[in-house]
Amino acid sequence: MASTLILGPVLAQVSLTLAVFVLLLLRKSVAVKSGQVDRQKVALDNKSWPDQVVQASNNIANQFETPILFYVLCLSALALNAVSGWLIVLAWGYVLSRCVHCYIHVSSNYVPLRMKVFAVGVLILFFMVAYLAWYLTFQS
Repeated sequence: MASTLILGPVLAQVSLTLAVFVLLLLRKSVAVKSGQVDRQKVALDNKSWPDQVVQASNNIANQFETPILFYVLCLSALALNAVSGWLIVLAWGYVLSRCVHCYIHVSSNYVPLRMKVFAVGVLILFFMVAYLAWYLTFQS
């Protein structure tokens, strides 16, 4: 199996983050053009934007929290030549959980469901850590 297959989920996660930046730009543009914001206030306080803009902005912040661990794990696996089919499945599962989390966050923002999906993603990260710890202990 090609170790570089782990880069597919990494690129997908990066693409998700960039897509949320585009969504934020679009939502900000709409808010400014429709006169929903005081430009002086939003220059100093991000919470002065309409809720939809704040949701997208908060989601971008989320894309730099647990995904950082995901990137480290994937790139570590690549560097250690520890990529396996299981790890690739886990990585795609994590990215899928992040896509669902993002969708919930920037749409309904229903926190109980969002928290469950977030927990699934974190659990997948635990499995990825366990896999790499096993690999370092028994395979290297």
